[in-house]
Amino acid sequence: MKTIEIDDDLYAFIAGQTKHIGESASQILRRLLMGDEIVAAEGNVVAPVESDLADATQPNAETAPTPVAVKKAPAKSTKAKVVTEIPAVVNVVTATPANADDDALLKLVNPTTLKQFDKRVDQFLYILQQAFVLQPVEFAQVESIKGKNRKYFATSKEELLATGSSTNPKAIPESGYWVVTNNNTAKKLAMLSQVLQILGYSDKVVASITEAFSEQ
Repeated sequence: MKTIEIDDDLYAFIAGQTKHIGESASQILRRLLMGDEIVAAEGNVVAPVESDLADATQPNAETAPTPVAVKKAPAKSTKAKVVTEIPAVVNVVTATPANADDDALLKLVNPTTLKQFDKRVDQFLYILQQAFVLQPVEFAQVESIKGKNRKYFATSKEELLATGSSTNPKAIPESGYWVVTNNNTAKKLAMLSQVLQILGYSDKVVASITEAFSEQ
């Protein structure tokens, strides 16, 4: 496997371009640069497939192209991060049209407002709270974001505890919803991207908010 180094802002941009949780960094770059993806009949996005990779499984085939992992370039004041894969989540739901107000969300969620929180999990909950405040009805769609064996959003703590161990559910303030929080920053970024996409926000807003979150 080969690696490349990227800057912090490009890393955040790539994470913000996630169309579905479970899409790897290599798949995101392939889609953005080559437009190579397959859409299943039910509307879910699945991993891209290359014909030369498929041919490589046949007898006497030449060596298949080497997958590429993405590594962030070292920054002056931050540690380098290695991006291997956006954590997998199944049962992905394609974003549906919603009354998304890009400007309103950006006024509520930006580097300045996130700095009021010392903990990453509190920033995570704050972003979800603002998304709910702006679209309380449409927010119910986030319950469709599920892992292989667990739910990530629910309307009760007990419901999340029943779907897996060590989920560490926390309430999204003033929303009536709970979310699993025992995950790393990369997974939280993927979850935020999926939520914003489901609610109908533009790619620019998704990239801006995930970048602000990743830089804190």
